[in-house]
Amino acid sequence: MMKFLKFVPIQITFFLIIGVLIGNYFVINVIQLTIVSCVVVLFLGIAYFFANKNLNYFNSLFTIFGFSAALLIGVASITFQNQLNNVNHYSNAKNFKIDVPIESVLKIRKVLKPSANYNKYEAFILETNQQKTIGKFLVNIKKDSSKNQLFVDDELLVKTEFRAIPKLLNPYGFNYEKYLKNQQIYHQVYVNSTSYLELTNNSKTIFGIAANIRNAINSSLIKNGFKDNELALINALLLGQRQTISEDLLDSYKDAGAIHILAVSGLHVGVILLLLLFLFKSLHQFKNGKLIATVLIISLLWFYAIIAGLSASVVRAVAMFTALSIGLHLNKPSNIYNNLVISMFFLLLFHPFYLFEVGFQLSYLAVFSIVWVQPKLYDLWISEIWFFRKMWQLFTVSIAAQLGILPLSLFYFHQFPGLFFVANMLIIPFLGFILIAGIVVIILSVSNLLPQFVGYLYELVLSFMNELITWVSSFDTFVIRNISMSFLLMISVYLFFILMLKFIEKKSFLRVILVLSSVVFLQSVLFFEKYQIQSQQEFIVFNSRESIIGIRNGDYLELTSKLNSITKSYLIGTGIRNYQKLNSGTKLFHFKNETILVVDSLGLYNFKSLKPTIVVLQNSPKINVARLIKIVQPKIIVSDGTNYKNAALSFEQACLKNKTPFHSTLQKGAFLVK
Repeated sequence: MMKFLKFVPIQITFFLIIGVLIGNYFVINVIQLTIVSCVVVLFLGIAYFFANKNLNYFNSLFTIFGFSAALLIGVASITFQNQLNNVNHYSNAKNFKIDVPIESVLKIRKVLKPSANYNKYEAFILETNQQKTIGKFLVNIKKDSSKNQLFVDDELLVKTEFRAIPKLLNPYGFNYEKYLKNQQIYHQVYVNSTSYLELTNNSKTIFGIAANIRNAINSSLIKNGFKDNELALINALLLGQRQTISEDLLDSYKDAGAIHILAVSGLHVGVILLLLLFLFKSLHQFKNGKLIATVLIISLLWFYAIIAGLSASVVRAVAMFTALSIGLHLNKPSNIYNNLVISMFFLLLFHPFYLFEVGFQLSYLAVFSIVWVQPKLYDLWISEIWFFRKMWQLFTVSIAAQLGILPLSLFYFHQFPGLFFVANMLIIPFLGFILIAGIVVIILSVSNLLPQFVGYLYELVLSFMNELITWVSSFDTFVIRNISMSFLLMISVYLFFILMLKFIEKKSFLRVILVLSSVVFLQSVLFFEKYQIQSQQEFIVFNSRESIIGIRNGDYLELTSKLNSITKSYLIGTGIRNYQKLNSGTKLFHFKNETILVVDSLGLYNFKSLKPTIVVLQNSPKINVARLIKIVQPKIIVSDGTNYKNAALSFEQACLKNKTPFHSTLQKGAFLVK
């Protein structure tokens, strides 16, 4: 492990990551960045020249400037690849305004999972008001049975308004805006099927060619009798497309702890690499045969990545196994740490936004944990029986991977599938066969050579796999949900794990001190967060289609409605474990020095003995807000998500005229009093 930390690429990659983080969270002036980078490169060259003269002083300077250059590369990578910094980005166009109709030419880049009312796509913009522009955005097209679904590379002429991505309107909810921002998507459009024109002079891109190949494969599979979840499973396992998997089946894989099986990743690409190594091994007998085999293998791996849509997971896996293939060709001892770091460096260099994707973080943590932790677990017990030895190896791989991603997984997803090892033990041993058989089935199907009984048998295997996962996930008791994990707690848990493993590797007094210090730090974080939870008080009006008001006193929450996804996220995010439902008819609240009156559709607010400081309007009450302000004279008026938009707008206008502060949860999110 210590040798790994001394490996120069890991040090350079570390500073590259720091640079990416700086470039993401701080506004960097491009001109200043260019000047500073040139100066650092110049001094790096000078330091390198004198370092070759064996001057120790310049050796240290060369190291400092080298790491500084890596950091600046990270800053430059994300700064220059951030399309908002490009003058040609559609949002930087002179005539671009939010919610104002704009004539645009767009090109479909990706077909997304549809909603109940809309077909959804990711698109590139080619022109805005007849000016060439760049950028990505979401396209929502209202479903219409008279029109077919669009495909990748289809070009459309539309005139519609660009809308902002909805902001996070409730605390601790899923931040969809941030998720799309990491993919450089900042706006979306809504159009009807009759309000766009399909253009015929479509140019083909690599994404469109890959989509056509996938469509041809799907058509041939459908002709051979594949349908429903089995067809969707082939698309997920082999073609990297999960859009057609039903929500119920997807939830089953999540609850069983086997969701990683559905994402084309290192496991899948590793199986394909082994198959290609076997197929091209005979070329090694010829002159330059090993080089030719390596080139063919790498080319086919990237061809497969293109077919799979160049998703982040498949690009990561193919990049890593490309490094591994080159290492095998050079006859150098394969060091998985080196391959891991080198692939990470180049991925972040060319696509720095990967760093903020959950899949990227989980993938590298899982592989790193398998490489480091699994051998230690495996050495605890080695059976003399081959079958038990292999089962133990598989079990330790699963445990090591889960240990590596557990804190991060709890931080993001707040649940732990207790039977993950059962699902992995039942599926992983046969996954290689399933993948290889799937490749053969696809090739035979496209070639119209697939025997009917072979297709039927493979469909049975996939159906059995789905039923097995559904059965494992049915033991709902073993799925631990609603686990609260803060960022600081996650870091402290990882620190404890790492130091404990270092102590197990080599027992020493210093490492005992470090482990005990990590335990103290972990306990301090727990005590600090418990104190924070118990000392917090909040009155909150959630943004929801149903009226939800909450009063928090420490780790106790009172709600005017039953638990739903919004309030569950709040409970998990705050770490509150105790809650109670208030009477839904409660219209008067006292919180600290505030008196809060809820005015609903009945419109009752004129009480002689009551002087509320905050008024909450809900269910679009038909009242004269100006008169309410004159009688009650509240500090602020709040409109929740149950009011019609037109009603909320009229409330706001009345407040503006009467110079009374106004808060709409539809626009500003949940209203909090602390």
